[in-house]
Amino acid sequence: MELRLDEIVARFGGEIVGAGDTAISGVATLEDAGPGDLAFLANPKYGHQLRTTRAAAVIMAPPAVAGPAAAILTPQPYLYYAHVAQWLNPLAVPEAGVHSSAVVEGEVATTASIGPNVWVGAGASIGNDVVIAANCSIGAGVEIGAGSRLAANVAIYAGCRLGARCLVHSGAVIGADGFGFAREATGAWVKIPQMGRVLIGDDVEIGAGTTIDRGALGDTVIADGVKLDNQIQVAHNVQIGAHTAMAGCVGIAGSAVIGARCTVGGGAVILGHLHIADDVNVSAGTLVTKSIHTAGTYSGAVPFLEHGDWLKNFSRLRHLDAMADKIRALEQRLAALEKKS
Repeated sequence: MELRLDEIVARFGGEIVGAGDTAISGVATLEDAGPGDLAFLANPKYGHQLRTTRAAAVIMAPPAVAGPAAAILTPQPYLYYAHVAQWLNPLAVPEAGVHSSAVVEGEVATTASIGPNVWVGAGASIGNDVVIAANCSIGAGVEIGAGSRLAANVAIYAGCRLGARCLVHSGAVIGADGFGFAREATGAWVKIPQMGRVLIGDDVEIGAGTTIDRGALGDTVIADGVKLDNQIQVAHNVQIGAHTAMAGCVGIAGSAVIGARCTVGGGAVILGHLHIADDVNVSAGTLVTKSIHTAGTYSGAVPFLEHGDWLKNFSRLRHLDAMADKIRALEQRLAALEKKS
């Protein structure tokens, strides 16, 4: 696919610097770009690469910086790059129909594509233009909205619902039992039936190997626009607000409620039954042990703090040895003075 700069700007806005008929056939980094590539400058620390890039044009924030032959000026270069990259790299559209090896007991729209060895359970409903790749398991009564895509080897348990235009990557499991057990006096564990569902909104992306457990009584709810990276665990009855994004290996314990537009860094853990306000940013590796009621950035392990306070405390932590030496020296001086008196 080949585009001109003026075609791109006509679609996404921005200001052209240089020749509008510059041909673009791909996107690349400033360092790796070649003729025909559109690169982007989102982080000023890479600005020096403008002098050596071979890109045909660069997306950057105004004002224009000397270097490439042409540029598109926009306040958000990285977001602009994302839109252009999507346009240049459309998803392949497989042929509609049901593979001969698939087992379909529910209803499948005529425009959907069902791959080899897929099972669609009784009462399930697969919407228009849905793509389900090989070896997926779609339980009884599952609903999948129009335009959603499941990569190979996804399992969706009975009764769960997936909205429109979702993308679920390989190995994801949606609707497995939550971890619910009651303990006998003998120490043995009695399983608590998990009778809820997983309800997922529109435009949600779920990474490879991510697991989202069904609710024990109520439902686990993932709102519109949520983005979950690979290998995330979402426990039973968790609620995640619209447009929240989480990096890999996050763990969320049961019945936690996460607000809208939050971000959670890789490896962070959020304990059960906590409430996280809208617009909270949790740094990577943070252990959240109590509810967060105010928007902001939070970091640390035990205990976690508001990000600025944590940075100040951590800077002191690095000097503990020196502080201990000073305290010992002061104690010795005090002891010497006390002897003299």
